[in-house]
This record gives sequence, structure tokens and C-alpha cells, in this order.
Amino acid sequence: MKNPRKNGSFHSGRVFSDRKWFIPFLTSLLVFLTLLLSTSFRVFTSSYGEDQLSLDINSFSRSEDSTGYFVESEFKKKSNAFSDLKLEAPRLAYLISGTKGDSRRMMRTLQAVYHPRNQYILHLDLEAPPRERLELGMSVKNDSTFLEVGNVRVMAQSNLVTYKGPTMIACTLQAIAIMLRESVEWDWFINLSASDYPLVTQDDMLHVFSNLSRSLNFIEHMQITGWKLNQRAKPIIIDPGLYLSKKSDLALTSQRRSLPSSFKLFTGSAWVMLTRSFIEYSIMGWDNLPRTLLMYYTNFISSPEGYFHTLICNTEEFRNTAISHDLHYIAWDTPPKQHPISLTMKDFDKMVMSKAPFARKFARDDPVLDKIDKELLGRTIRFSPGAWCIGSSDNGSDPCSVRGNYSEFRPGPGAERLQQLFQTLLSEDNLRKQCS
Repeated sequence: MKNPRKNGSFHSGRVFSDRKWFIPFLTSLLVFLTLLLSTSFRVFTSSYGEDQLSLDINSFSRSEDSTGYFVESEFKKKSNAFSDLKLEAPRLAYLISGTKGDSRRMMRTLQAVYHPRNQYILHLDLEAPPRERLELGMSVKNDSTFLEVGNVRVMAQSNLVTYKGPTMIACTLQAIAIMLRESVEWDWFINLSASDYPLVTQDDMLHVFSNLSRSLNFIEHMQITGWKLNQRAKPIIIDPGLYLSKKSDLALTSQRRSLPSSFKLFTGSAWVMLTRSFIEYSIMGWDNLPRTLLMYYTNFISSPEGYFHTLICNTEEFRNTAISHDLHYIAWDTPPKQHPISLTMKDFDKMVMSKAPFARKFARDDPVLDKIDKELLGRTIRFSPGAWCIGSSDNGSDPCSVRGNYSEFRPGPGAERLQQLFQTLLSEDNLRKQCS
């Protein structure tokens, strides 16, 4: 009978019984032990032989010692570094959105805010017929300036956008993602609709913003308190635009939810001017708050008036950069109704006195738009002329058909009004109200 002990130890003992494996095995073992000991030694002693007593829980809680350990710190370094770049004049990124019947109004707004330094993306939602979306695309494609400069895009994918629903936020985030992917040369993001119109030239805008900190976010905001919490935060809505191909109103469910305890709710205007660093955070969201809030606002009434507002005021890195103004002149009925009133000739002086760079809303081809073109923008043909337009204007020629230096500006009265507005917005009294 075979010895089971010998059988059981045959394979395991064969290596050590063979002398040719003995020396390499010992060498490998010594190398492993040496590396292990040296690694352990470095953890507990410094290169000078001193004890590393600072490697305790307190040292890891200090941000200056721990930032290098976490990937999130790299995102923050990049965003902070970008916001500090002031080597040249700023660039703006515009989203201009519209629905059925808005293609020509969108083109007019685009031409009024156009400047070769900026980036533009147009979105005509799914309610517009294919013929109208094709017309908008061809209008951009056939413009020689847009074609040569290459800074105007039309979103090929049309989304269904429900007023006051999360589909508006989703469309905005998609446009932002496209801009981040295709162009690194912009500093602020601005969303406009086809019913918006500028009250200052882009030379005015770029001149004034050249002297502002690029960390400032212009977003009208206030904390939701009292009875508004019951009317805004507790109801649960469903946006049919998330799953249907035809537009319909928001659906209100019978269920209600409790108020959040991990973040405070803010609300304000849906029209914003946001920094690139905050926009990148909204897309990347290294601490996951942007995604958490995006899911929360999926069933929230008027989510476009709360998502960015709640996000910026609950993020320590950005809450002190929020300036509570949407840079628009908007007129409301008394008491205010769901929609602002349409601006007309009788509102012209009030628009100018507001010092705001934009106004809304305007009816299609209202005569006041021609007055704004003539008296505020100097727009006669296509674009609001700036220092970059160096062509002749004789005999009705387009001076912007010949382009000069994009970094030179010719500010006018609009720049003075805008500077006065910012002096008020950046006063100590206003800054104390940030996210309060």
C-alpha cells in the first residue's frame, strides 16, 4: 500500500528537493522582504529619520495636506485656474432657443448679438415642423460670415421642450455639453429665447466684461420659504416631454413629497449668465450634487427656475460668486401673472433706464425692435456693428462684410449703462445678500 503522506507531499515537496530552484527562491524571498521592510520604513519615518507623527487622522482632515490624494481636487484646480485666466478679452457662449414659428425671430436675435469672438448654438424644438428647422439650418449655412468664422451651430437633434418642465433643463445641459466639447474658447454662458433682444451691442458687453472677474455668475435667486414651499416643493409633476413625441402640458400627480433636508431650495429667473467653471461643475459634478439635484428637479414645478439656483447656492466653491440679477428687463402685470407682458414702444424708456443688457419678451416683429436697432444697437443690415466691422457703409453697404481685429471694441452709451448697473450689483450691500 502506498504511503499517503508521501503521495500528499510529492508535488509540494518536489520544488524544494530540487537544488536548482533553491538559490533563486531564496533570492526572490530576500528581495521581497527588503522591499516590504523599506516600504514600511518609509511610511513611519521621513527621509531624515524623523517620526511621521503628522500622519494621523487630523492631517488627513486638513485640506492643504489631503488635496493630492483625491481626484476631485484636480477638477477644482482646473476650474479655478480657468477662471483666473485674464490674458485677453472674454468670449461669450450663447444658447438661443425657440419653438414653432420662431426660426426667423431666432435669426434676428442671433444677428443682433453676433460677434466673431463669441460662440452660438441654436435649438429649435421638436414642435417646429421639419421645414422650419431646415430653413433655420440653411439660413446659418448660407451666411458667409457664419461660414467663414465657424462660430454658429444649429443643434441637429431637436428636443421636445415643455414650458416649466425638466426637458428645458435637459436641452440646456445638452447645448452646454456640445459647446464644451467643440470649443474651449468661452468664459460665460448665456441662454436666450427667440423673444429676447439685446439693449446693448456686443462691443459694449465684451468691453465691460473685460474688466470684471470671470468668477462672477449672474443668476437671480432667493431661498424658497413659507407658503411657497408647499406650492413649489411638495407637489410632484410629470413632464410628458420626457417620453412623448408631441408637446402637452405638465401633469400634476395627487402625491406630495416631504421637503429635502440635505440641501436648501432656491428659485429665481430661468435666464442666466454663468461662468465656464460653474458650467463645467454642472456637467462633471465631482461631488455628485448636480446629478442628485437633476433627479430631484425631474418632478419639480418650474425646474428651470430652480435647478442652477439651488446648485450654486448649495456649493461652497461657487455660492459667493452668485450675483442676484438675470441681466434682463422684464415687465409684469400687477399682480404678476404666469407670463410677463409683451414689451412695446411705451416700454422703451423703461428698458433703457433699467441699464440691463437684455429685455424680454417681445412679440414677433414689434416696431419697438426697430427702434432698439436704430437707437441702441446701430443695426441697419445684418449685425450690430462693432470695431471688428471695417468695411465701408457707403450706399447701404454692410460694414461687417469686411472683418478686422476681433479683440478691439468700440463701446458706446450701452457700455456706460452696463457699468453703472454692475456698480450697483457689486456693492457691498448686494454682495451680502448672496444665496441668503
